[in-house]
Amino acid sequence: MNQINEIVSSIKKGNIQPIYFLMGDEPYYIDKISDFIEETVLDESEKGFNQQVMYGRDVSIEDIASAAKRFPMMAERQVIIVKEAQDLSRTIEKLVSYAENPQPTTVLVFNYKYKKLDKRKKLHKAIAKSGLIYESKKLYENQVSDWIRRVLSGKKYQIEPKAAQMLVEFLGTDLSKISNELDKLMLILSEGTIISPEHIEENIGISKDFNNFELRKAVGEKNILKANRIINYFAENPRNNPLVMTVSLLNSFFTQLLLFHGLQDKSKSSVAKAIGISPYFVDEYFAAARNYPMRKVAQNIAFLRDADLKSKGVGASNLSQGDILKELLFKMMH
Repeated sequence: MNQINEIVSSIKKGNIQPIYFLMGDEPYYIDKISDFIEETVLDESEKGFNQQVMYGRDVSIEDIASAAKRFPMMAERQVIIVKEAQDLSRTIEKLVSYAENPQPTTVLVFNYKYKKLDKRKKLHKAIAKSGLIYESKKLYENQVSDWIRRVLSGKKYQIEPKAAQMLVEFLGTDLSKISNELDKLMLILSEGTIISPEHIEENIGISKDFNNFELRKAVGEKNILKANRIINYFAENPRNNPLVMTVSLLNSFFTQLLLFHGLQDKSKSSVAKAIGISPYFVDEYFAAARNYPMRKVAQNIAFLRDADLKSKGVGASNLSQGDILKELLFKMMH
C-alpha cells in the first residue's frame, strides 16, 4: 500500500517514469495504477493524439516498441498502455533493447497480470534501471479484513469485524469484487456509517445467520442445534453455499486450532499473530480448544479430508452435498 501511494504521489508531482511494468497475482492494484496514469498524465485535449491502449493478444513486442519510439504530437508526452500484457509472456524479453534506451517522451505501461518477470533476466534489470517495476501480491485471507477496514476508513466509513468477515467468506480474496460491493454499500449508506452484518445481509444478500462464519462458530462452541440449522439451510441452497467452500473453511479453522494447541504463549495478541486471525476472534479459539482437544482436532482434519474427497465424487457417488455435510458434522461434533 505504501508503494502504491509513493507511485501515485510521484506521478502527481510530475516525476513520471518512461516505463511502468505492473505485474503480479493481484490485478486490483495493477488496474488502479494503470487507470490513474490513463486518467491523469495527459490533459483531455492531449489524449486524442497521444494516448493509445493496446492489448497483448493483438500486438507484438515490435509493434509496441515502434509505437513507443514515436514523438508526441503537440504535447510533452505520449502514453501507451498495454493491457493483458501477460499474453506476450513468451516474447516479452524482446523488449530489452527498448527498455535499455526508452523514449523519454513516452510513458509505456504494461499490465502484466498473474505473471512476473524473471529477476535474473535482462529485461527485469533493464526496466528496474530505466523505469519502475511494481509487483502486486495477492493478500492472504487473514489480511483482507484489515484491507476492507483501511479502504472504508479512508472514505469515512467503519465496519464491524463480523461484517468484514462475512464479505471475505462470501467473496474470497478477490479485491476487485470486494471493492465493487463496498462501492455499492457506500452509495446506499451515508458517510460515518458503521457497516453491520445487517447492512451486508440487506444490501448484498449474504445471510448474517446462515453462513460459514456462523457455522464455524457453532461448531467451535459445539452448538449442535445451531450447526444443524445452518447446514440444513446450506442443503436447501447448495448453489449459494457450495460444499467445497464449507469444507475448506472448516479445514482452515481446525488447522488453526491445531496450531493454537501447540502455542506456548496464549496471550490474545500472540495467538492472533501466530494463527493469522483478528484479535476480535481469538476468544472463539479458546472456546473451541476447550471443546476439541488436540487428538480430536487431528481426527476432525482427517474427517474433513474424507468429506472433500466425497464432495468430488470419490467413494460417495450417491450422496448429496447436504448428506455429506450432515455426516461430516456428526462425526466432528461427537
